[in-house]
Amino acid sequence: MNAAAKDKQPLLRGVMRTNERLARHTVWGIGGPADRFYEPADVEDLALFLSTLQEHEPLFWLGLGSNLLVRDGGIDGTVIYIGSGLGGVEPVGDNKIRAEAGAACPKVAKRCAQLGLAGAEFFAGIPGTLGGALAMNAGAFGGETWKVVNRVESVDRKGRIHHRSSSEYSVGYRKVEGPKNEWFVAAELKLNRDAPEAVNERVKALLKRRSDSQPMGYRSCGSVFRNPAGDYAARLIEVSGLKGTRVGDAVVSEKHANFILNLGHATAADVESLIQLVAERVRKDLGVELQREVHIVGKPTQDKAEDERGGAPT
Repeated sequence: MNAAAKDKQPLLRGVMRTNERLARHTVWGIGGPADRFYEPADVEDLALFLSTLQEHEPLFWLGLGSNLLVRDGGIDGTVIYIGSGLGGVEPVGDNKIRAEAGAACPKVAKRCAQLGLAGAEFFAGIPGTLGGALAMNAGAFGGETWKVVNRVESVDRKGRIHHRSSSEYSVGYRKVEGPKNEWFVAAELKLNRDAPEAVNERVKALLKRRSDSQPMGYRSCGSVFRNPAGDYAARLIEVSGLKGTRVGDAVVSEKHANFILNLGHATAADVESLIQLVAERVRKDLGVELQREVHIVGKPTQDKAEDERGGAPT
């Protein structure tokens, strides 16, 4: 390629960092470094960035860092942070919105209230991004993400944008299956008209329910375990006498037993050990196998990572 042709190539507009400490980007305030950390300027910039990567480059997608434990050794490859660059929430027609994957779910709920659109109030109780909610069919207060999804936009590893109907995905409880090697960048949500004041009051009520029932003042990731069919993980953990149980600076909340708090200096190893302790106790005492809702990713420690280098990426 000659110099003139190179000059005509579009330039990346996002921000690239190396050896970025992921504790800065997770709600637990925990996590080792990422080899490379890219924050795209917008959807088009993200697509261009993906088109520049090697085919086998390990990728990890990061939103608000909720529902996520990054181990102390960090993450190999490239972390793509879908923050404010993919945070738009705008009306589309009379009763729909287009929300980008980096938009915080509470922002989606509040924007819908402003527009007089009902049905998205439950997003106020989800402490993550819409992209994460789409990937796991997140829910709160009886609502679930994919019940209001009309269609989605996704991007593949070559940077190609796809527009897909919700019918192209198989959706269950905290589970979504669809085309492989594609990631959500936006969704169109189909809602109902209502008075903005009425929708806003419902959002406020749900936020109050959240603050009344969940621990505030300490870093946590949200619910650690999924609710078993017909029961609640928090009840099982409490019955097993685990409220207040502590490993290092990680502790099971006294207010809501399905929350693990970082008291200030917890490591990922502390939290992971506490998660295992809770699961083992509930299994032993009650015969119930709790399933994690939180995702655990990355390498345990830098030292161990040196021994494991060359293996399959986590």
